[in-house]
Amino acid sequence: MGLFVISDLHLSLGVDKPMDMFGEQWINHHEKIKKEWITSIKNDDTVLIAGDISWAMNINEAMIDLEWINELAGKKILLRGNHDYWWSSVTKMNTFFEKMKFLQNNYFAYKNFAICGTRGWICPNETKFTQQDQKIYERELHRLQLSLNHAMKDGYKEHIVMMHYPPTNDQLEPSGFTEIYEKYNVKKVVYGHLHGKASFDGGVKGAYKGIDYYLTSCDYLDFKPLKILD
Repeated sequence: MGLFVISDLHLSLGVDKPMDMFGEQWINHHEKIKKEWITSIKNDDTVLIAGDISWAMNINEAMIDLEWINELAGKKILLRGNHDYWWSSVTKMNTFFEKMKFLQNNYFAYKNFAICGTRGWICPNETKFTQQDQKIYERELHRLQLSLNHAMKDGYKEHIVMMHYPPTNDQLEPSGFTEIYEKYNVKKVVYGHLHGKASFDGGVKGAYKGIDYYLTSCDYLDFKPLKILD
């Protein structure tokens, strides 16, 4: 049994949205994901998928991608990304599959950890951060606290957080998200969203203030799920 992470699958099995326009590494990338998944993941493992799952525009279009993920080994916990326009009622979606669940304002257990999280948003920065960004940013901070409070109410004292957006700006400065992690005894944070070598350095990685940070974008991980916990 292990806990694995990956994000930004960007599947398009039901829509015409190939990813190879973003580089040769994305040619038939879903087959790369499947090959690496088969090699790494067993049925008693759990995989956190931190957003940008499908290019579909509605839940009906997304079902072929979700079913493709569901057929892969292991339990899966999915989080919404900025391109997941198909995302609908979490209560409804959590009835679709027995071994695949959707995270939003709730949490799921892995051993003695609570898996919490929210999509996130761009963090305050000197380049571009509007009043509308501030509004969304504050909403996402609130959603993260809702998820963590739910877990704490049920007795969980250690947490792993999933986000889609990086939890800091590109200068790796502290944010409202990092403050919440430190307050709530978060042990590990996984996130995606960043693509291409020029962007990978814009995300905090490794141990910082007692928290382990993981960038999980498909192309950063070379399309192979990363194990972060036994």
